[in-house]
Amino acid sequence: MPLHLITDERCVNYHSPGHPERPQRITKTLEKLRSQQELKLEWDQPAEVPEETILRAHTKEHLARIKAAADAFDGDTPNHPGIHDHALRSIGGGLRALTLARKGGMPFSLLRPPGHHATSTRAMGFCYLNQVAITVLEALATGAKRVAVYDFDVHHGNGTEAILLGKPGAFFHSIHQHPCYPGTGTKNVGDNCFNYPVAPRTPREEYRKVFIRALDTLKVQRPEVVVVSAGFDAYARDPLAQETLEAEDYHWLGQSFRALGVPVVSVLEGGYSNDLPELILAYLRGLEGK
Repeated sequence: MPLHLITDERCVNYHSPGHPERPQRITKTLEKLRSQQELKLEWDQPAEVPEETILRAHTKEHLARIKAAADAFDGDTPNHPGIHDHALRSIGGGLRALTLARKGGMPFSLLRPPGHHATSTRAMGFCYLNQVAITVLEALATGAKRVAVYDFDVHHGNGTEAILLGKPGAFFHSIHQHPCYPGTGTKNVGDNCFNYPVAPRTPREEYRKVFIRALDTLKVQRPEVVVVSAGFDAYARDPLAQETLEAEDYHWLGQSFRALGVPVVSVLEGGYSNDLPELILAYLRGLEGK
C-alpha cells in the first residue's frame, strides 16, 4: 500500500504569539519527512471542497462566521486572517485522503488547523471546521454503509461526537485523558458514540489496553472505512496534557490500523511537543508495516 502525505505549506501561515498551535511543528515535520530515507512517501495536495460538503456537518450560520472571522471565537481559538481558507485546506486533506485510501493507499493528512473540537455551530479548542466529521459524512454519501472514527488525541473529540451522534452508519470512538479539556467524553452517548476516558499519568501498558478495547469494539462494527483523528498529545513530554506514551506506542497504533485491512484515513489533530516530527514518523512507519 503506497504511503501518501497530503499537505500544503500555506497551512503554517497563521499564528498567535504564545499560542501552542505553532507553525513550527508542521514545518519541522515536513523537514523531517523530506530528509528521511526509510519510507517512500508520495506527496499530494488537498482536494477542492464544495460548500455543500461542509454543510453536511456545519450550519450555514457557522460557516458564515468562519468566513467573516471578525472576532476571536473563544480564548483558545483566535481570529486569524484567512482562517477560512486554512480550514478549507484541512477539509480538503481529509477528502483527498479518503479518495486515496479507497484506491488502496495509506494516506496521512498533515495540515492545520485541527478540527475535532468544532461542532456544527461552534469553533473551539483551536478548531474551526471539523474535517474528520466531514470526511465521514462524505464517505457515507458516496457509497459506504459503515464508517468508524478512531480518535486517539489526548483531548475528547467532542465536536466529532456531536456531529455524528445518531447518524446511521457512523461510529465514533475517542480515547482521551479525563479530566482534561474540554471536559466531555466521560461515558458513551447514544448508540454510536463510544468514549474511553483515561486518568492522567496512566502507564503506557494500561493505555494500550484501552486502545485495544476500542479497536475490538470497532472491529465488531465492521466498518468499510476508518477515519483516524491522529493527535500526538498523549506523548509523555507534550506540554498540554499529562500522559505517558512514547514514539513506540504511535508506531504500534499505525501497525494496528494497517492490520484492519480496510481503507484508513489519518488526519492530524493535536501534538504540541518539539518531538512531533519523530512521533509522526513512527506512526507512518507503522502504517507502512515497518
